[in-house]
Amino acid sequence: MSASVDGGYLDAAAALPLSSAAREALLAALEDGWADPSRLYGAARRARLLLEGAREAVADVLGARPDEVAFTGSGTQAAHLAVLGVLAGRSGTGAHVVHSAIEHSCVLAAVAHAAGEASAAPVDRLGRVDAASFGAALRRDTALACLISASHEVGTVQPVGAVAERCGRVPLLVDAAQSAGRAPIPTGWALLTASAHKWGGPPGVGVLAIRTGTRWRSPLPADEREGGRVPGAPGLPQILSAAVGLQAAAAEAASEDARLRPLVDRLRLGIAARVPDVEVVGDPDDRLPHLLTFSCLYVDGEALLTALDREGFAVGSGSSCTASTLEPSHVLVAMGVLTHGNVRLSLHRGTTESEVDRFLSVLPPLVARLRREAGAEAL
Repeated sequence: MSASVDGGYLDAAAALPLSSAAREALLAALEDGWADPSRLYGAARRARLLLEGAREAVADVLGARPDEVAFTGSGTQAAHLAVLGVLAGRSGTGAHVVHSAIEHSCVLAAVAHAAGEASAAPVDRLGRVDAASFGAALRRDTALACLISASHEVGTVQPVGAVAERCGRVPLLVDAAQSAGRAPIPTGWALLTASAHKWGGPPGVGVLAIRTGTRWRSPLPADEREGGRVPGAPGLPQILSAAVGLQAAAAEAASEDARLRPLVDRLRLGIAARVPDVEVVGDPDDRLPHLLTFSCLYVDGEALLTALDREGFAVGSGSSCTASTLEPSHVLVAMGVLTHGNVRLSLHRGTTESEVDRFLSVLPPLVARLRREAGAEAL
């Protein structure tokens, strides 16, 4: 169970408060995990045991070996290190990258920074990449392939296993930030990244998992920490909290799926029935259990967000990565769906049916008012 949040908090895809398990682990670790785990005295050896225990716990959830898991300062840093490290380690192969058109902006930014050339595999109107099309984009000089496990904006689950089969010897990077702790980890990845504050762990902890045998070289100055993958002293209390939080989230994932999925279905059907000129996007079935996105024609997304905030609802809008800009979501553009008045709802462990029903009662008059104020009511 998570720490208390406002009843109208519907932006769990962006961040969650610490779960109770993660909070208890953090407080305990502040007392017992303060020493430098690289030293040899007693307190340091204890810290080292705690660090390796956290690594084993995370590896178990990810289906990895403990020595394949490294802790980073964020999910973004993990993604950057994954992309840059593979391109450095496989420079003899080439510098071409294939990625889906709906990757998270942190992956796209790293690819743009380091790749010689990149090819974006398209997605359909549900937001899903086609494995055959993805495979057709691979070339002899392709050094890396990137595919998000499930869309962070519309929730559609991606065919990671089928794409991995097409990749062959090309390593596949999977961004599992939205699915880790919520859904089974896909198979076939060579590198995987995740972020603790997405599953109820603390901010400031990311996970970088690299399969044994994957050619990867650190793009940063040499450092012995985290197997030479992440420089600097690890934040041990936060890492322990993240590991315990991930274990707790994974243990509750099936029950939370069964509880949240009907609530999202209730929202999907209710919004489509009550709001004219609205498009609810993403796969209605093969999706993450907690997330949905809809777009309202003739409505400014920022204005709708502000209006919902005044009613006590915290939601995401536009691109989840570029909420501070006026650019439309690259995910929605790639899908070919409506981008106006876009809202992303993501439910958490405390979301109730009454909160969902209150949202469904509040939304229609807000949209109608905003359209009326924009002079679009009669269009």
